[in-house]
Amino acid sequence: MAVLSLSEVDEIAARHPQVFAGSLRKRLAGWAIGLGVAIYLVFAWWFFAIGAVFANGNWDIAGAYLADWVTYEARPTIGIEENHLEISFPRFDPVGERGSIDWLTSETAMVERAAAAPAGNAAGSSAGSSAGSFLGTVGGKPAPTGSSAAAAPSPTTGGAAIRQEETVSAAVEIGSRNLIEIVPGVVTVTRGSETLVADIVQNQSVTARGPLPDWAEQKAPGSKIIVRFGFPGRAEIEDDEVKIRHRFWGWANFVFDTNSPFWGKPAGEVFSLIASGERIDPKRSNLALAWDNILNNSEWQHLDVWTKLLQTIVMAFVGTVFASLLAFPLAFAAARNITQSRITNQVAKRLFDFLRSVDMLIWALFFTRAFGPGPLAGISAIFFTDTGTFGKLYSETLENIDDKQREGIRSVGAAPSLVQRYGVVPQVLPVFLSQSLYFWESNTRSATIIGAVGAGGIGLKLWEAMRTNSDWENVAYMVLLILIVVFVFDNISNALRRRLMGGDPAGAQPV
Repeated sequence: MAVLSLSEVDEIAARHPQVFAGSLRKRLAGWAIGLGVAIYLVFAWWFFAIGAVFANGNWDIAGAYLADWVTYEARPTIGIEENHLEISFPRFDPVGERGSIDWLTSETAMVERAAAAPAGNAAGSSAGSSAGSFLGTVGGKPAPTGSSAAAAPSPTTGGAAIRQEETVSAAVEIGSRNLIEIVPGVVTVTRGSETLVADIVQNQSVTARGPLPDWAEQKAPGSKIIVRFGFPGRAEIEDDEVKIRHRFWGWANFVFDTNSPFWGKPAGEVFSLIASGERIDPKRSNLALAWDNILNNSEWQHLDVWTKLLQTIVMAFVGTVFASLLAFPLAFAAARNITQSRITNQVAKRLFDFLRSVDMLIWALFFTRAFGPGPLAGISAIFFTDTGTFGKLYSETLENIDDKQREGIRSVGAAPSLVQRYGVVPQVLPVFLSQSLYFWESNTRSATIIGAVGAGGIGLKLWEAMRTNSDWENVAYMVLLILIVVFVFDNISNALRRRLMGGDPAGAQPV
């Protein structure tokens, strides 16, 4: 066959331009499609107010949420009384009152306090005295506790007041150049070269001396002042207390919580205690005690998280297996080339449509109301949804088989059941198993989602941690565990599918 040169092609195109130019419709089609896409994007930008969403987004809060995944906060509160301070920590604070806190220091002195007080105030004063004595120092020595430091009634008051050692000043370092100094009635905040001084009228107002710097905020005169130090943290100055939020990198108390006797000890000392140290608990070894403290960590709840993760895996496995077993025979009824009855075909296919048209999350809500929260609701939701999906996939696979094998088995006089067993099943079984394995891996992720609505598993635990809006490091921990499980199951599923479809273990493509 002769090959035209470029000059010959150009000559023919010049003689017959109408052949090579194409129609006007085809020439404009590309431009019309591009213009339509551009108009749609502009419409979507306007309809969903994307520009306003980005402009009004609180990116500081979003950044704080992301930081919470890999950081933790110490949250001391410094109560401001008339002539002393009360330092306390939340119950589950990652630092707690047992820790050695080098960024919070205080001084104590003898002050006069009313001898008679309501029960609630007395309890608070005792707790505050204990906290203040823990952190306070006098001349570089730890201060005594409030109860032991109580002195005789003041002779000048005739028993109306007692002299007691209390915390009278505190200083909190947040970051390298940030300092908060607190005394009754005055709070001084230093950030870099700038200083903010706030006067406190107890239970009445907070007033700044001079204009507020950019890093401080007060929404109304006399209301609390919020000071921000960027990543290291922030503080809220109120008319009766100063709330500190000091941020640190890492996951605090991940191994042992503050109630464990191993908490705060270096790793070498912990291993030494486990290997050869005297028993901390006479009833069990230090190894058993350490393992129990890890599993029952009150902050990270490792045992509960791992148990819920196992529930999620079991939910996905059991639901997928049951769906596969039920969809297998129903698919034969739905396949037109296997079952000749059109009514049977339509009934089976409509059943599959119904089961898979209702989302797994909706089924989970339904079964949670029916059975109550727990894994049974999750298994049922996966079972119903996957029965419809498997039935459709299996029946379509059956309708596309090679009939030659069936004809060969039928030609030797085999019974109809044997025709299906040896002429159909060997063709479709690897495909069925491959699809089931894929959905098993996929349902591990789905089980996490439906667990959040009460169907059990780690999804419910994840949702509980997110609802607190403060345990984002626990959320990150559970998300990491889910990623690991999905990664492992994905690789197992891929390896098994390669073997079932005829590939070698090294990952060769099916022949």
